[in-house]
Amino acid sequence: MFGSKGATWGRASVAVLGAALLFTGCSGSSDKGGGDEPDKEAEARITQQPKGTNPFWVNPDGTAAEQVAAYVKDDKATDAEQIRKIAEQPTGEWISPENPEAEARGFTEAAQKADRSALLVLYNIPHRDCGQYSSGGAADGDSYRAWIDGVAKGIGDRAATVILEPDAILHLVDGCTQDEFHEERYDLLSGAIDTLSALKNTKVYLDAGNAGWTNPDQIFEPLKWAGVEKADGFSVNVSNFYSTADSIKYGKQLSAKVGGKHFVVDTSRNGNGPYTGGEADENWCNPPGRALGESPTVKTADPLVDAYLWVKRPGESDGECKGGPKAGQWWADYALKLAKASD
Repeated sequence: MFGSKGATWGRASVAVLGAALLFTGCSGSSDKGGGDEPDKEAEARITQQPKGTNPFWVNPDGTAAEQVAAYVKDDKATDAEQIRKIAEQPTGEWISPENPEAEARGFTEAAQKADRSALLVLYNIPHRDCGQYSSGGAADGDSYRAWIDGVAKGIGDRAATVILEPDAILHLVDGCTQDEFHEERYDLLSGAIDTLSALKNTKVYLDAGNAGWTNPDQIFEPLKWAGVEKADGFSVNVSNFYSTADSIKYGKQLSAKVGGKHFVVDTSRNGNGPYTGGEADENWCNPPGRALGESPTVKTADPLVDAYLWVKRPGESDGECKGGPKAGQWWADYALKLAKASD
């Protein structure tokens, strides 16, 4: 009930290719025809954030960036500036099941060229999401280990921050994942942390649910069993809407139980806090009236919080609820509402 993450990796390969083209100079074409296209290209261009406060890579060819370009082309300047609020912030790149090595390499190489760190989300654990909107995952444990190996090979020595398996621990605790799969899941998560932590410039944060879970005492031991002590820390509020203050409070409660581990908070859509006006099990699924939260940064309100991140890409659907498209697909109308509500 605490939220399908929405598999957001459908266009990852396109984004990697687009980033590669950008860095070879394709975004800076000159005016050869005398028209206004170059001006519109400049108006639509997406830039990086200052590295000092926001060291994470902005994908200049992501879904939000494409929407900005489309609005600019259609002379919808106001809408373009609203979506720019999303397009010019670094958001998580969710690695697909099919091409882990190529995608991890593409994103980290593009980030390196921009002197930034890639933010990657790994969401492919077997029996993922308990059959909800983002069900799926690797076919079995061996397939998952091979997938993790591919991600690691793709990252190499380049800088990356990895959010590991949103909801995987929470669904062990809340009974959603069947008991027969628990032991394997702990083993797979622990192994993934070992593999990724061995990389020279990769930070790993194991997902630990959100502030809507009222019993953190039931989660800290599973976090330990999954190997959180070997990770750089844990993540909270991924794809959810709980306020930053509540998320920090929840994270600090967990941190105290797992050796003072640091954590990161997904602030992508928590500007107005959680929605409480609908069915309890769908307050997380495309809820109305939400807003963008704090911009990604490493300058946070608490020394235990390593960063505010936009792990979920704002504007991409949580699932086929409330009129939304499939999980992970871009939904321009919802994106505009998030952006406008953050004014």
